[in-house]
Amino acid sequence: MSELETLRIGPIELEVLRRRSTHAGAPTLVLLHGINNISPHAPFLDLLAEHGEIVAPSHPGFGKSPGPDDRDTIYDLVHTYRGMLDALPAKKVTLIGFSFGGWIAAEVAAAGHPKLDRLILVDAFGIKLAGREERDFPHLFNTNPAELKRLAWHDPANCPPGSYGVGWHAAIGDAMSDEEMVTLARNWDSLCLYAWRPHMYNPRLKYWLHRIAAPTLVLWGASDLIVTPEYGRTYAGLIPGAGFSVIDSAGHHPELEQPRAFVDNIFRFAGGGRG
Repeated sequence: MSELETLRIGPIELEVLRRRSTHAGAPTLVLLHGINNISPHAPFLDLLAEHGEIVAPSHPGFGKSPGPDDRDTIYDLVHTYRGMLDALPAKKVTLIGFSFGGWIAAEVAAAGHPKLDRLILVDAFGIKLAGREERDFPHLFNTNPAELKRLAWHDPANCPPGSYGVGWHAAIGDAMSDEEMVTLARNWDSLCLYAWRPHMYNPRLKYWLHRIAAPTLVLWGASDLIVTPEYGRTYAGLIPGAGFSVIDSAGHHPELEQPRAFVDNIFRFAGGGRG
């Protein structure tokens, strides 16, 4: 069963979703969400909790975490999560970053942390590969939500229902609850604050990925047209020893479209070293 609690990191309060493991001594899995915080109803959580204890914070300004005030850069998030790792009782953690959260996770790993045991990046943003006048991915804030939905899902018609299916590719509308509308608007506002310019990347990060020492898996949806598998494969090639895997019949959210394959990939990696 999922529990929502508040974790204080210095002056910052974070909403945290926890899912206790059914196995004693299970590893701690820290999940850094993408553009929307992780819903307690997402089916992949049940599968993941069979193997580890889940700690899934909402970034400052996302979900019900208080706004970031004057802490408004990606490095403020990096230091927030380094502080969170300090505060967790676990001696070692596996850090899993999704989409925008994958960018944050890569930055945390490049900076290093003694508790970081393994790193998993899922359809991550964060690096600039194309030329100065070329885009690596669509502009999330200037693209029609219907087009983003087409690009994000292997099968847009089967976009999961409920709150965890409401993504950054959704327009606020009557089908949403009031709470979903408020959450989506807060998430968009906060994303703009952290990642409007440069758009969803740090121009220096690719030069520091070589400092990542933790065993790393870069995991991608084969049908992702937001950040393509080619981008993911290059990302993995910049991290020493990283493995790269694709999940068929999945787009930008393989944990939602193919939850069993997603979890199987994670635990094949977790049990076998460097991918």
